[in-house]
Amino acid sequence: MAEKSADEMTGKPAPAARKRKPKVKAAPPPKPRLWRVAAKWAGRVIGGIAAVYAFLILLFSFVPPPINFYQLGEVWRLGGIEKDWVSWEEIAPVMGRSAVAAEDANFCNHWGFDMAAIRAAIDAGGNRGASTISQQVVKNVFLWHGRSYPRKAMEAVLTPVVELMWSKQRILEVYLNVAEFDEGVFGVQAAARHYFDVDARNLSALQAARLAAILPDPKGRSASQPSNFVRNRTRAIMSGAETIAADGRSACFEG
Repeated sequence: MAEKSADEMTGKPAPAARKRKPKVKAAPPPKPRLWRVAAKWAGRVIGGIAAVYAFLILLFSFVPPPINFYQLGEVWRLGGIEKDWVSWEEIAPVMGRSAVAAEDANFCNHWGFDMAAIRAAIDAGGNRGASTISQQVVKNVFLWHGRSYPRKAMEAVLTPVVELMWSKQRILEVYLNVAEFDEGVFGVQAAARHYFDVDARNLSALQAARLAAILPDPKGRSASQPSNFVRNRTRAIMSGAETIAADGRSACFEG
């Protein structure tokens, strides 16, 4: 026999079924503003670029950089370039001192930026350069040539990172291997063979100073057929190379 409900047993009428309230749909979340979306994606892009550069800086601390943007452009324009990477041990020590004397006499004393040279350049109205060897390495290896605010900003960010992750000797080694010494001639080994028919390890003090003297205008100057300007600059570089060796300013890359 089927069981009766309590209401049936007491004879009370069952209460009327309660009406269910319709569910109120939650309002959709507000769409993010366009600037927030743009900022989010910009952050991702910047983070990705930073990760790539960090990897390359770490990699090139012990692996020779294969080629850079400027060299690729010269390959396209000229049909080919001369370059031959050599290790620090295969470069005459006087070449390193000559390059520092010519381009960045305070190389061992700064962390990528020579503030005294920058102030002097500002006082001179921007008519003289203030880029250190470290900055030139960053530009040549990781960036592109030309004057632009984005490039200078990236150079300013990357230079301290390179200084932190590379030794001074490594910075100078890379510099001497990627610098342009004549049209389509890159690196001290190719330059030594091109101008003097010797290897970089056998460069004399005069030859090393001549190579340093044609920087930063290798297409307008010659190491084998020097102008009076190059001859005078060569003498000054030879003197400067001797000075930085005597006063210890070459210790950071010769030690």
